[in-house]
Amino acid sequence: MASTSDPVSSAAPFGVQILQKLSGKYASMNQVADRNNLYKYSVLVLTFITYVAYHASRKPISVVKIVLYQNCSEVTPPNGTNTSDPDWCNWLPFNEKNHTALFGTLDSAFLFAYAIAMFFSGFIGERVNIRIFLTIGMILSGIACSMFGLAHYYDIHSMWYFIAVQIFGGIFQTTGWPGVVTAMGNWFGKGNRGFIFGIWNSHTSIGNIVGTLLASLYVESNWGLSFIVPGVFIIFCGLLNYLFLVAHPSDVNCTHLKEITQNGRKDEIKERTEGSPILSPLNGSSKRAVGFIGAIKIPGVIEFSMCLFFAKLVSYTFLYWLPNYIKASSTYSPSMSADLSTLFDVGGIFGGIAAGIFSDKSGKSACTCAVMLLMAIPALYTYNLLSSLNLYTNIALLLIAGALVNGPYALITTAVSAELGTHSSLKGNAKALSTVTSIIDGTGSIGAAVGPLLAAYISSMFGWTSVFYMLMGSNVFAILLLTRLVKREIQNIA
Repeated sequence: MASTSDPVSSAAPFGVQILQKLSGKYASMNQVADRNNLYKYSVLVLTFITYVAYHASRKPISVVKIVLYQNCSEVTPPNGTNTSDPDWCNWLPFNEKNHTALFGTLDSAFLFAYAIAMFFSGFIGERVNIRIFLTIGMILSGIACSMFGLAHYYDIHSMWYFIAVQIFGGIFQTTGWPGVVTAMGNWFGKGNRGFIFGIWNSHTSIGNIVGTLLASLYVESNWGLSFIVPGVFIIFCGLLNYLFLVAHPSDVNCTHLKEITQNGRKDEIKERTEGSPILSPLNGSSKRAVGFIGAIKIPGVIEFSMCLFFAKLVSYTFLYWLPNYIKASSTYSPSMSADLSTLFDVGGIFGGIAAGIFSDKSGKSACTCAVMLLMAIPALYTYNLLSSLNLYTNIALLLIAGALVNGPYALITTAVSAELGTHSSLKGNAKALSTVTSIIDGTGSIGAAVGPLLAAYISSMFGWTSVFYMLMGSNVFAILLLTRLVKREIQNIA
């Protein structure tokens, strides 16, 4: 075992090695503890920024849809525009009457690719260095996002090009969730996990907000930049991870510290595992990675996975179609509709934190999810009914709906996934964390793919009210799927 003054392991990120050399060696135990905490919270910050970047690069398509197909009679033409062309304000091939179906196809191409690839991503994530895994995934995700925007500059109008870009992006976006959850699980224990993960999971909503605001800056002047700027942002964050993300304590010779008192004297117990290079077993453990079958046998994995299917169906329908719904039901401009839609994600931040707190205090994750899902049903109905009254009503109802829709989704994908990935039935083998995370999020992502596609067809054939009925029905199914777990948690109270 290395001493506390050993230099950082060669498995440490290059940027960390440089910083450690500049700061000098640690000699005292207090300094070692401070160093461990520094690395621990740097992981919290970096993984937060990482998933902000992932979601920011997913969001532009929902904003740009507004200008890819418009009613040209309602748009002021820029100087020098040839308005004799009836489609001067639209972008081929989205100038057709079935434009909602075409947009739904793009959403589904991304989301089905994401859902399918997620199951493989978890399998790979167990077996490689998470830092490298995230870096490669973020760079390729940024390239995919930018390629969509480059269609504006190179005058590309092929539907197959846009579909291919969406599939490419969907595949590499799957590197994000197993990567960040695994890195967090390596550093943070079970204490207050729901609260910590509730705050940390606000990266999803903040990423949506950042992506929306960046896209709305350019959507009416140059929609290509609405994709290129978020694409460059995620590439930059990927390079930041490569230099500084410490995915596991062993990568920097950190110790897990525990003090015991014996005969009035404190003795230090130190545990350390060797770092792992890319393509070596994660965490350097001798325990074998947990397979797909073994992971789904963990109690609760199937129920929460299927519940997340419907929870993400609702959340991602808002993610991809809310700006369009606001534009269709009001007189707001495309950029105003996009900016207003961010309030749904602001509500989601508070909903995720609230779900984590209630789960921690009660120890009843399933009950917490079921109650919020139930409350979301009247919230959705009320939003569809009253959102068009005025701006302030729209804002208030968006905040409420966002909190109740995204709260259960946030809790399941973070604290619940981490808890199940380190379940007692695994007998200490934490290697299931990446696989469990990918199973739960992968199943949820199939629902995320189905939701926007259904919304595209239902809205065009039956109107937006029917879409909201579909969303409320999805919440009912999500609650029913948690019935057995809710019953078991209630029985444990008695």
